[in-house]
Amino acid sequence: MKVYNTLTKQKEEFIPLTEGKVRMYVCGPTVYNLFHIGNARTFIVFDTVRRYFEYRGYEVNFVQNFTDIDDKMIKRAQDENTSVKELGDRYIEEYYKDADGLQIERATVNPRATEFINEIISFVKDLIDKGYAYEVDGDVYFSTKRFQGYGKLSGQNIEDLQAGARIDVDDRKKDPMDFAIWKNQKPGEPAWDCPWGKGRPGWHIECSCMAYKLLGETIDIHAGGSDLVFPHHENEIAQSEARSGKPFAKYWLHSAFVNVNNQKMSKSLNNFFTVRDILEKYDVDVVRFFMLSAHYRTQLNFSLDLLDSAKASMERLYNAVANLENLLDEVSRESMDEKEKQYLEILNSYRDKYIEKMDDDFNTADAISVIFDLVREINTSVNINSSKELIEYALKLIKELGCPLGILQKSTKGDLEKEIEELIESRQKARKEKNWALADKIRDDLKARNIILEDTPQGVRWKRIQ
Repeated sequence: MKVYNTLTKQKEEFIPLTEGKVRMYVCGPTVYNLFHIGNARTFIVFDTVRRYFEYRGYEVNFVQNFTDIDDKMIKRAQDENTSVKELGDRYIEEYYKDADGLQIERATVNPRATEFINEIISFVKDLIDKGYAYEVDGDVYFSTKRFQGYGKLSGQNIEDLQAGARIDVDDRKKDPMDFAIWKNQKPGEPAWDCPWGKGRPGWHIECSCMAYKLLGETIDIHAGGSDLVFPHHENEIAQSEARSGKPFAKYWLHSAFVNVNNQKMSKSLNNFFTVRDILEKYDVDVVRFFMLSAHYRTQLNFSLDLLDSAKASMERLYNAVANLENLLDEVSRESMDEKEKQYLEILNSYRDKYIEKMDDDFNTADAISVIFDLVREINTSVNINSSKELIEYALKLIKELGCPLGILQKSTKGDLEKEIEELIESRQKARKEKNWALADKIRDDLKARNIILEDTPQGVRWKRIQ
């Protein structure tokens, strides 16, 4: 298996620190609002990475944090006249609703930054004692030039970063590139007692501390959106490695942006769609299919038209599932004959191709193409003359390859029948209202899905054609 490591700017063979185990930290949401489809891509991508590691037999310790103390949270809580804790509690609950809706598996641990205040204070103290940080009026800053490797993740030297970065103007800092790891309390802000007076942690120190405490000084994978490469992940490396003297993470993985009209989707630009809005209109399989239809390091342009295209693609895949499920009710022969046993080699070759694609830096786009190829093969070769055993094997294989992607896990029977009955009812209503165009469209749409309607004296009946 090879992964693209942002740190080295190349694909590398994945060799875990402990054989058979993966320790993985993914930066989670700041819980002051609902998350949008752009955020969802990162969560879906690394949920898929985690699922695929497990598919390949690894034991994954997957940590994704909640940032529940932060400037944005403090401002939002003040605007809503509530406490930061109440705000965090509410949006963590909302996060789980949306993440569950996207079929994102729960992390091994979802730590909250405020649960690690004592550990963060110890972390900051160690950096001061080692000469990597200094205190000014209750604020503590990390001295970037003291850390020799600063800039190695983003691939820039410190002078270039200093010229191009958005830096908080603060003449109390020894250097403009120094960043806050502890902030002195301002009026009305939550704060904790520490050796420098009351205050709260800076954003960057939170993730370093939680990763260290829950996964160890060196972890296998640290991941997040590409917008976190600098400064967040760069700063995490600096403070973590300054404290431990060891590499912080062996592999760094970053997912690309979701764009709307070629602009990054973000709350600040007000060009975003919440997950909740989209899931009201599209099935979760469609959303996940769309997100994974491009390689995770490739920027993805978002539109409702592209989601509609993803919906049509998922319908083609689910039609294959439905065909197999219906065949199971219709065939009589139970066991495979010798010819079918030999045919399994052809089916299994698609599993090998799928693994080859996913082993190449989690290339979900090409893996999806393999699933379509598999479905075409099954549609051609598995039919009413096949055995139940072969049909069950083919159905199981489709679901197996869909599982790491979080798609194709549902049975079509109940949902399909309900949907068809509802469409027939709509068609009957259209006919009564003499809306022949709509009635014909419903009939034609069903026919395109291999479902034909028969008008009989007893009412409308439907059947699936192969």
